[in-house]
Amino acid sequence: MMNLRYPSLNEEKIMISQLAVTPLIALIAGIIILIMPRFLNYIVAFYLILIGLVGLFPQLFA
Repeated sequence: MMNLRYPSLNEEKIMISQLAVTPLIALIAGIIILIMPRFLNYIVAFYLILIGLVGLFPQLFA
C-alpha cells in the first residue's frame, strides 16, 4: 500500500535541489555585478537562462 502522506525520496530530492540552485546562482551573480558592474547585461542574461533551464528541466540539476 502506498503512503500518500509522505512524498517519495525522489520528489523531495528534486525540490531541495531546485531550491538550493536558484539562490546560489542569484548570490554569485549579485557579487559579480558588485565587483564588475560593466558585465551586468551578460550576468542577467546568463541568470535568466539558467533559471529557465532549472524550471524546464529540474531533473538535470538533481
